[in-house]
Amino acid sequence: MLCRTLNLGILAHVDAGKTTLTERLLYAAGVIDTVGSVDKGTTQTDSLALEQQRGITIKSAVVAFAINDVAVNLVDTPGHPDFIAEVERVLGVLDGVVLVISAVEGVQSQTRLLMRALKRMHIPTVIFVNKVDRRGASCERVLDEIRGKLRVRAIPMGTVCGEGSRAAAYEPYVATDADFVSRLVDALVDHDNALLEDYVADETRVSPDRLRNALAAQTKRALANPVFCGSAITGAGVAALMAGITELLPAAAGDGDAAVSASAFKVDRARAGEKVAYVRLFSGSIAVRDRVLLRRGGVAEAEEGKVTAIAVFDGAAAVRSQAVTAGNIAKLWGLPQIQIGDTIGDATPRRPTHHAFAPPTLASVIVPRDPADKAALYTALSELAEQDPLIDVRRDADRNEISVSLYGEVQKEVIDATIAEEFGIAVEFRETTTIHVERPVGTGEAVEVLHAESNPFNATIGFRVDRAPDGAGVEFRLEVDARSAPLHVYKTFESFRVHMGEYVRHTLQEGLFGWQVTDCVVTMNRCAYSVADGPPSKRGPDSTAADFRKLTPLVLMQALERAGTAVCEPIARVTLEVPAASVGALMPALVRLGASFDSPSLEGEIATIETALPFARVYDLERQLPGLTGGEGVLESSFGGYEPVSGEPPTRRRTTPNPLNLGEYKLHLAGRRGSGARAAGHAG
Repeated sequence: MLCRTLNLGILAHVDAGKTTLTERLLYAAGVIDTVGSVDKGTTQTDSLALEQQRGITIKSAVVAFAINDVAVNLVDTPGHPDFIAEVERVLGVLDGVVLVISAVEGVQSQTRLLMRALKRMHIPTVIFVNKVDRRGASCERVLDEIRGKLRVRAIPMGTVCGEGSRAAAYEPYVATDADFVSRLVDALVDHDNALLEDYVADETRVSPDRLRNALAAQTKRALANPVFCGSAITGAGVAALMAGITELLPAAAGDGDAAVSASAFKVDRARAGEKVAYVRLFSGSIAVRDRVLLRRGGVAEAEEGKVTAIAVFDGAAAVRSQAVTAGNIAKLWGLPQIQIGDTIGDATPRRPTHHAFAPPTLASVIVPRDPADKAALYTALSELAEQDPLIDVRRDADRNEISVSLYGEVQKEVIDATIAEEFGIAVEFRETTTIHVERPVGTGEAVEVLHAESNPFNATIGFRVDRAPDGAGVEFRLEVDARSAPLHVYKTFESFRVHMGEYVRHTLQEGLFGWQVTDCVVTMNRCAYSVADGPPSKRGPDSTAADFRKLTPLVLMQALERAGTAVCEPIARVTLEVPAASVGALMPALVRLGASFDSPSLEGEIATIETALPFARVYDLERQLPGLTGGEGVLESSFGGYEPVSGEPPTRRRTTPNPLNLGEYKLHLAGRRGSGARAAGHAG
């Protein structure tokens, strides 16, 4: 009888073999009769036509199988860096991860990014070195790379015989093997003083069971990373990996009697157009016809109605069920307002996923080939944004243009094909530009007081904007007396805090130069409202939520203007491995591209150069590298944050009226009220 559930992620650099490993695990568990092929488009998890055509994973997919008494929900994730946002959304709902690395290509750029995120989020991880049957495979070399490049406590769990041939086989170490015991003790004692003391005093006091339990405990705390080797194609090493998954990763029985707490990590649309939410249930249970409460940003939203259908995962299929219980992943119907990242029920904080990876750094205008499809294109992109919010659909009403945020060219091609296949709209992309951000450079304060001539709204708001450390994002602080808050509108002081934070973040999507503002602390330090029967200083029409929502941009942008902002561009951290003889030709090219770098390090005939340069220049470097290095240069890049641009700061056209232009802002609001009144009249 299954009594524990493990929600397991499979992560890897593209082409390392994670989807084939998923197939092999399903086959070994008896779920499927034959192992599907990525090249032939016959795998269980790459079900989209685009995935089958391209041989890559684009959307995360869930399958289920059992290993002894553990029910495993396995989430196969994309490996291509253009779809890293899909991986980010999954991480927060996983109990553990198998990180797949090719025994031929070794640790690659995406492998490093994934491992950094796993370590930062303390997600228990075992490593599977795949493709040991391929020519050029070397588990020892890859193990050295894992320790050196990933900087993890890697613990090999066995050895490979016949490496590099179809007959390659994996042999797990025996628990009584003296060399294995010694290496295991060395790896574990840093976090287990009692183990060290007993081993030094008398080795026989440290039994194989105790060592194995210590390894499992440290793996579950993300302190150790057991390494298995094998081949997903031939099945070598997969049985040992499966045993390690259930023994070393933290499967648990959820508390079905506790309050409901679930998180939505993926949203699709069914054929009929209704939303389908993929959720991880952390506690409690949800049944068909249950009414559930959505929370977004920590605040409870209006009740969204009852759950109309549930499906849980059984093998490669999702089967209808009357309920889902704690620990499981399920698909829910009947929640039309749900968004990725929403919490259902209890809003107890779970593992944070924000900023696990870099944001998109590119943007492109997208236009329909047939101008008559412009409205339909915006609708189609809005639906795609429900599945991937980071594409950030922006509409410039003045230019009548639509733009989207991107990670790269492959994502652009996928969006193009998806819109053509699912919505029947042919599109083309215009020029691709770099996405910048703005950071405050000082401190600024502003206030608009109730009944003042410059204030058209029934509220008092004061804001102070301060710079925050790089990478901090936006922090909102509420430093006003609760008695000054309009609790007749927001019901609780906490609800007022959350809503004001939302107004602030929405305003900061477009700063003084039109770019999103980040790395700042916004403090609300003045607040008042009016009521019809209040004292003279507060008497007037009852304040509404609209008064505070509409006044926020006016005050916040004034404070931001007084603080000033710097426009910053995304920077790439680049590692180059090139023949030492090519360094002389490469250095001037790096200087021309605006790169900053230290002296190369030499190891034999290979030079390693660590450099930083604007993200927009990485593509230029990639194009030049083969010619500069005789085709032997290797480039790895990762997001390195933002740095102020030199020279004239680039601007981006606003998609909303500028609150610093009060006349324009008021005219826009009046227009919206007029549109609303006309719509109400037509509805009547």
